[in-house]
Amino acid sequence: MGETRILMELQRALGTKPGVLPAARGLSHFGEHALGWFALSGLGWVTEKQQAKKREWLAMGVSAFSAHAASVILKRVVRRPRPHARGVQIGVATPSKLSFPSSHATSSTAALVSLSDITGNPAPLVGVPVMALSRMVLGVHYPSDVAVGSVIGWATAKATRRMTVNNDEPQQPNLNN
Repeated sequence: MGETRILMELQRALGTKPGVLPAARGLSHFGEHALGWFALSGLGWVTEKQQAKKREWLAMGVSAFSAHAASVILKRVVRRPRPHARGVQIGVATPSKLSFPSSHATSSTAALVSLSDITGNPAPLVGVPVMALSRMVLGVHYPSDVAVGSVIGWATAKATRRMTVNNDEPQQPNLNN
């Protein structure tokens, strides 16, 4: 299978570099069940002084939660097993044997897109491919798992923002009825 070959090549190219596996494991723990993103969202909400910005930090947490929930549901529908081919090194324990889509990629992308919107800075988006690569370096996801997870996370962040943050304009009554 082509994805397995890509996974093994990524592991050979990146997983042998000093510090990569410990960093990937750290990201794995931070992103597990989106808990690190919930903590960051909560910290932003607690420390933010502007009420409008507080709402954005809350939307970040909602976005990460929603993306994670969507990925868990999809995993149970699709039921794709995690990589297990000879030559793929598994570098971290996982709570399930299901691979598609990556819950880490969904919740992390949702949180990082939200953080970029909150700060008005694209720098947090660098974390999207970093988290995706970490899942493959650890041997727990195929490239399509993290790619689709990232798309779901991006869409979730944008939809959540539209429904919560960008919904501040007062609605004008329709007088034509």
